[in-house]
Amino acid sequence: MPFVVAEPCINCKYTDCVEVCPVECFHEGPNFLVIDPEVCIDCGACEPVCPARAIFSDANLPDAWKSYVATNAELAKRWPTITEKRKPLLDADKWRYRGDKGAELVRT
Repeated sequence: MPFVVAEPCINCKYTDCVEVCPVECFHEGPNFLVIDPEVCIDCGACEPVCPARAIFSDANLPDAWKSYVATNAELAKRWPTITEKRKPLLDADKWRYRGDKGAELVRT
């Protein structure tokens, strides 16, 4: 089962996960990262290193964030692959523990 980036990543975009990923399954948008479910090898290396605790196996994804399975698959087809760790967004620490961020997701 592939891993999924969920709502806690919005407006944070820490890239610790990208640094430990043995394949190139992460894709970067303006304020969010996604995992390509067709590339993810389900190793789980990314989940424990995410500072925002935004990564879940799709089997353990909280019900409130089930829509992010489709979001990851859709946006991975449109956004470029990211292969190196970068600085998080400027206000990442401010947004890190904030809830209900779904409306903030920039899909372009």
